[in-house]
Amino acid sequence: MKKTAAFHTLGCKVNRYETEALSDILIQRGYDIVDFDEAADVYIVNTCTVTGISARKSRNAVRKARRMNPGAIVVMTGCYPQTSPAEACDMENVDIITGTSNRTEIADLIEEFAKSGNKISKIDNIMKQNKYEELKVDSFRERTRAYVKIQDGCGRFCTYCIIPYARGPVRSRNAQNIIDEISTLAQRGFNEIVLTGIHLASYGIDLGGTDLLDIVRQIHDIPGVERVRLSSLEPTFITPKFIMLAKQLPKLCPHFHVSMQSGSDATLKRMNRKYTSEQYRKVVTELKENIEDVSVTTDVMVGFPGETEEEFLETYKFLENLPLSQMHVFKFSPREGTPAASYENQVEPEVKEKRSKLLIKMSEKKLLEFNRGFEGRTLRVLFEDEAPEMPGMVEGRSDNYIRVLCAGGLSLHGKSKTVLLNKANSDYVTGVMLGQCDAGPN
Repeated sequence: MKKTAAFHTLGCKVNRYETEALSDILIQRGYDIVDFDEAADVYIVNTCTVTGISARKSRNAVRKARRMNPGAIVVMTGCYPQTSPAEACDMENVDIITGTSNRTEIADLIEEFAKSGNKISKIDNIMKQNKYEELKVDSFRERTRAYVKIQDGCGRFCTYCIIPYARGPVRSRNAQNIIDEISTLAQRGFNEIVLTGIHLASYGIDLGGTDLLDIVRQIHDIPGVERVRLSSLEPTFITPKFIMLAKQLPKLCPHFHVSMQSGSDATLKRMNRKYTSEQYRKVVTELKENIEDVSVTTDVMVGFPGETEEEFLETYKFLENLPLSQMHVFKFSPREGTPAASYENQVEPEVKEKRSKLLIKMSEKKLLEFNRGFEGRTLRVLFEDEAPEMPGMVEGRSDNYIRVLCAGGLSLHGKSKTVLLNKANSDYVTGVMLGQCDAGPN
């Protein structure tokens, strides 16, 4: 009987990619991958530690794994044990602990524990890592688009963020390895590629003579790739050169998630963000003026230590006049080990909640306005899953990331169609499919 392994992934797109890569390693060693809610011989929890809540969820997932099968081998990997190795090692429910390196050795570590029964902890000093750990993905189970990790680490050290300590310095992936992996994915029917990394805009700074723009150009020419989408970018990366390139590459999706955090310069300075509100405004304005149908989304944090009512109102008014299509709103959560956790003038939870609700309401209004601008137009949509809120409807995304719902079933999973959009709301746009489906992944 084949051995079985189950994964539970918390956190970001990078973690999702790494889980797929670890799954491939175990499949090659003879494992079947099963759902995390099923009995398995091995459970792997790929953790997150961006907030205290994320760390708690990571610990809870490990406990759940042990309850599912008390005799299983339980592995904890990723950012939480990297930043809190003592806490992770003290957990009784864990057999193998790794941080954000040494993941290619996962199958060997499992076999070593199976033979010895001795707890294994393998966590290196990530701040001394200077080489990208090559993980590879050949396919994505149950997905219509492929996430491809091209970079690890961050050197920005925002005062609220633990991630530089969890991921170490910037390390960029070899360009040929990126091209080879995407070529394989495209051959297997994944025609949308999402480039991701811990600080994506830093790609290439450690390699010399290349940058993110260069790798995007190379990916654009790969046969079978129809869309290239970028994950979160820093506003300082979006230069006139970048915008000129974006206009020249039709496969580059006109959707840019440009991280902001605050519209108050005083707050941005305390956060150690490397730009001003005026610089951010200029970036968004130039994107909107130069790229047809572009969608610009952002992250906004409320309740950062010292955020006065005046600073919040400054952010509110700034956002109100900015042509964004959507905002992801977060309440500041103190993360032990970061400077901001010990700052004075922590904002009360009820104040954070009030500010969060105000910005969420604004975001819904902006998304409604953006979506309404496409009523009566046709867009190409890559379909993914059945729409949970509307039985009999299938949902997908346009290249500028509009959520589109149409009548249809799972036979459309992973396929593209031209859709006439008709009725918008603050979450999605309904439409009618035109023409024949293109071939998608099997």
